[in-house]
Amino acid sequence: MFSKEKYTQLIKDEAKRLGFLSCGISKADYLEQEAPRLEKWLRNNSHGEMQYMENHFDKRLDPRLLVDGAKSVVSLLLNYYPEETQVDATFKISKYAYGNDYHHVIKSKLKALQEFISEEIGEVSGRAFVDSAPVLDKAWAAKSGLGWIGKHSNLLTQKVGSFYFIAELIIDLELIYDTPVTDHCGTCTACIDACPTQAITEPYVVDGSKCISYFTIELKNELPNEFKGKFDDWAFGCDVCQDVCPWNKFSKPHNEPLFNPHPELLALTKKDWQELTEDVFKKVFQKSAVKRTKFSGLKRNIDFLD
Repeated sequence: MFSKEKYTQLIKDEAKRLGFLSCGISKADYLEQEAPRLEKWLRNNSHGEMQYMENHFDKRLDPRLLVDGAKSVVSLLLNYYPEETQVDATFKISKYAYGNDYHHVIKSKLKALQEFISEEIGEVSGRAFVDSAPVLDKAWAAKSGLGWIGKHSNLLTQKVGSFYFIAELIIDLELIYDTPVTDHCGTCTACIDACPTQAITEPYVVDGSKCISYFTIELKNELPNEFKGKFDDWAFGCDVCQDVCPWNKFSKPHNEPLFNPHPELLALTKKDWQELTEDVFKKVFQKSAVKRTKFSGLKRNIDFLD
């Protein structure tokens, strides 16, 4: 008879084999500390027009409402830090969108992990989540010891910084649970000082409705004139708070070929972006998360930057 320890080790070893950066496990329970934070964040309208954030409040805090009989939340990190970045003095997109859409890449890895669990352990029910359901990814990753939530509200680790995706498997199998790590932000305020739109309103609190990522990806209406000239040339997403974080000097390039950028992307100059056609958009961003904003959305962002 296999033990909880053995099952836990099997899952972590397989996660590593599938290319995940790290794997941590926590008990599927109510996120007590997160409840008042989320409530206050929503009350302050920090979600802007992301109405979906108001939905499923209870499910966001209790994974047992998402998966019947849930016992464990298996949190996984997948590195996306690129070997090469865009040319200097151009319009920029977040590094996570350089390659193929991460939803598809991670989903297939999670599916493989689920199949492995069924084959090696037996009948285990559960669901895979990649940024697509009411799951507080960062809170679960922190709870399972994969890092701490930094002052910019991203998950941080001492070894590799913060350039990685977070995903989960919520399953009805009891495992050995990890414990949270300590906060290592100290007195540093680099992310707060560098944010072009002052979206980090206080340490550990981000007003999503002021974030460049929100404006360039989530906001469907016109971009607000009060922020004209404050986007620091970001056309899709923004990495400023991560770029300036001292812990990201430990970022190492990923080894996932599907995250490699389209050859033409890194060389695009400002002029290329300004003259971007729908055909080039389709070719360069055919498989990228940039497709979310559509050609019209990207053009709106670029025009706003001019």
